[in-house]
Amino acid sequence: MNSAYIHGTTPEEQDRLGLMNRILNDRSLAELKLIGGEKILEVGSGLSVFARMMATASGTRVIAIERSEEQIEKALALAQAEGEADLIDLREGDALALELKSEEWKSFDVVHARFLLEHLHDPDRAVQQMVRAAKPGGRIVLEDDDHEILRLWPEPPGLSDLWRAYMRSYERIGNDPYTGRRLVELLARNGATPKRSTWIPFGGCAGDPIFPTLVDNLEGVIVSARQTILDQRLFDEDHLEETLRIYRRWSQRPDAAIWYAMCWAEGIASH
Repeated sequence: MNSAYIHGTTPEEQDRLGLMNRILNDRSLAELKLIGGEKILEVGSGLSVFARMMATASGTRVIAIERSEEQIEKALALAQAEGEADLIDLREGDALALELKSEEWKSFDVVHARFLLEHLHDPDRAVQQMVRAAKPGGRIVLEDDDHEILRLWPEPPGLSDLWRAYMRSYERIGNDPYTGRRLVELLARNGATPKRSTWIPFGGCAGDPIFPTLVDNLEGVIVSARQTILDQRLFDEDHLEETLRIYRRWSQRPDAAIWYAMCWAEGIASH
């Protein structure tokens, strides 16, 4: 097995991905600093919402690679509903063995992946593929999680224990919940010259209009991994449900805050 997406592709998970897009896309796009005219490849495009945003910003059609048939079906439906199907060339494919046309290799100005590498058993191979796809001087941009940095305050009882169980569930199926801290290393050892690293804030507090969305997203992350957590006997089922109830009550506090950020790293292909 080359990858294991712990969250599945249920309608509920697709709704959560929609929430994530609303939280992060504008921030990711601003950090990407597209100037227009770039030829872009997105690997692990999910619902392809961000791929369409990049296409609009660059003025070029983005090639988007996604493994899941369910995600591709939903992505195409969303794009067609918004009249943007022509913005993306959406292809089914594997991040570990990209099937690009011969003339497409070493041709992209930007090769981008977000929330992909943490779900791969061999992230090095995926980055090698991405570097190979970029033209000399092209940018490889990686965005991913380091789940350990999550902090909630005041801390809801049991939530930190449940979050550690969630991280262990990643490790049990061969994934890496700490991928974010390794992004620069992944670039450097797979043929790219690291250029920049930073954080993209992914948190908020009570009173912030985005806070309910953040609350829903965090619960969705745990709920979508619930069966894996239970199957691996990492947390008691009744305790899990009670912890989520406590978390929901906590989210109504006037002083509740979620502190989190996404890791960002950018490298240049030298070939």
